[in-house]
Amino acid sequence: MVTINELYDLSHTMAADYLKGFTYPWEALKGIKALILELGKDLGEDYTQISENVWVHNTATVSPTAYIGAPCIIGAGTEVRHGAFIRGSALVGENCVVGNSVELKNVILFDNVQVPHYNYVGDSILGYKAHMGAGSITSNVKADKALVVIHTEPPIETGIKKVGAMLGDRAEIGCNSVLNPGTVVGRDSNVYPTSCVRGVIPANSIYKLNGTIVTKR
Repeated sequence: MVTINELYDLSHTMAADYLKGFTYPWEALKGIKALILELGKDLGEDYTQISENVWVHNTATVSPTAYIGAPCIIGAGTEVRHGAFIRGSALVGENCVVGNSVELKNVILFDNVQVPHYNYVGDSILGYKAHMGAGSITSNVKADKALVVIHTEPPIETGIKKVGAMLGDRAEIGCNSVLNPGTVVGRDSNVYPTSCVRGVIPANSIYKLNGTIVTKR
């Protein structure tokens, strides 16, 4: 339930070949910066380099009040709205929405991802058509600064201090939810609003407010 092949359809990201080199998505986090710099060399005429190592597709819309740090790639048809803060190392796919007061850092967003309102997404990978409701955030560092563990059976040691959330294709995160370090949400699963989530939510499931996980019918 936590491998790249179980979570993602790789036909919906420019990072496909890169991700194929790993078993688990968090293993890919350390190389996102280098990946973007490499991809940027061959993007062609459809992209404009608006500043050093920042490439934006000619059909994307970027608000003049948005900040885009390097390195970054913004895909075709994507909308980066007023006040967005992209700190860098962000590979944003096609037809995405990066909304007002949204902060991105060291992330891969597959095509059609929506992070439209007041979201923090750091050290995370969001699959095709994943959606984070208003105010929902990824927490990427444990309070004690210990290395992140994926809480599945058996637990998986990541060996990494900063790991946010891995959202499978079409995952839906309810408003004002917190995804604790190392949270994995399977394909087509939903998280209730105002949830505090830790561990692994299987595909086709619903995470309810009391932490109960039920299978979708």
